[in-house]
Amino acid sequence: MDFRQITAAERTAQMFPLTAYAFTPSPWPAEDEERYRGRMQFNETALNLVAEEGGQALASVVGYRMRQNVRGLVHGMAGVASVASHPSARRRGLVRGLLERLLRQMREEGSAVSALYPFRPSFYARFGFVGIPRHRTATFAPEGLAHLIRAELPGEVERRPMADGFEAYESLTRRLLEERHGFSVFDDNQTAGFRDDKVWLAVARSEGEVVGAVRYHIAEYGGDLVAEDLLTTGPLGRALLLQFFARHVDQVARVTVTVGTDEVPELWGTDLAVTTEGRVNHPRKGGPMVRALDMPALSGTPVGAGDVTIEIPDDEFVGGVWRLSSEDGRLAVAKGSNPAATLTVGGFSALLYGVLDPVEVFTRGLGELTAEAISPLTTLFPRRMPYLFSDF
Repeated sequence: MDFRQITAAERTAQMFPLTAYAFTPSPWPAEDEERYRGRMQFNETALNLVAEEGGQALASVVGYRMRQNVRGLVHGMAGVASVASHPSARRRGLVRGLLERLLRQMREEGSAVSALYPFRPSFYARFGFVGIPRHRTATFAPEGLAHLIRAELPGEVERRPMADGFEAYESLTRRLLEERHGFSVFDDNQTAGFRDDKVWLAVARSEGEVVGAVRYHIAEYGGDLVAEDLLTTGPLGRALLLQFFARHVDQVARVTVTVGTDEVPELWGTDLAVTTEGRVNHPRKGGPMVRALDMPALSGTPVGAGDVTIEIPDDEFVGGVWRLSSEDGRLAVAKGSNPAATLTVGGFSALLYGVLDPVEVFTRGLGELTAEAISPLTTLFPRRMPYLFSDF
């Protein structure tokens, strides 16, 4: 078995048959392959690995060089995607070998964290990944926002094709990368591929500043307006975009928009009837998973007060005994001794990302903690729900 890195130009021949069979209806039409080949210009910076036998690719994995905000500090992030294998090659450890190589190389290149969308969470938990919240969808009739049509808001919304509004949209996502916990973006090469997406873009501005944006399409007259992530810098941006949705009252029956766990759509209007749903099922709609890849690189992360030593056993990337302390509200990571807690990679990552507290880490079987470790771990890593933007 040969594990090797391939170029974007090789992906169509080597990887497309694997990923198309794994993730799309098949047999697939010829235009699907041509469409895939046409997008490879936007994958020049991706790390593409395959496992070959007799010249045939039997398994694949792709690592996207991304950036992610973790508690206010932006890190290099390995976005893992296109994990696929030929049916005859499954259960042979090929995907494991590819993932280990990919994470090792991307850590060496500067990725401090990693994220993916799993087909089965328990499989990736063995690689140290832990779940974080999946996005919610809010579905409502636009007449429920009628009060906003009459509101005089200090701003306006412009509707543009994605290609025309691309710069405004990209600038907003780069701003949110610096401000929003869990937010992630692709590198410039990959991001350029979204410019020509066949969607509408609504951009909210106030005094010339972009304060919100949402990509969307309309399924049919009298049907649904289907929006992607509701991206805003605050309440004004949200109000402007919701007002824009309200103005579709005689055109569409329902609006569906993607929101984070910090949004409360039932409070958007007094008479608004809304269904907010977070659906997770496997293999199609797995909630995202994350893990830490480099402990020293986490130094400087905004944290609460506390000082505790932990051990993370049996991990190539973050294994060892580490003293974690707060220095002027920033995490300091140093080699330590006499640990007060033993955490799996997933257990530590759950604390870092703010999705579990120390007691939950214990009850989930992700660590063993002494009583004196619970308080400093709780104050160092207060609960905080991340929003993982970017599907990959």
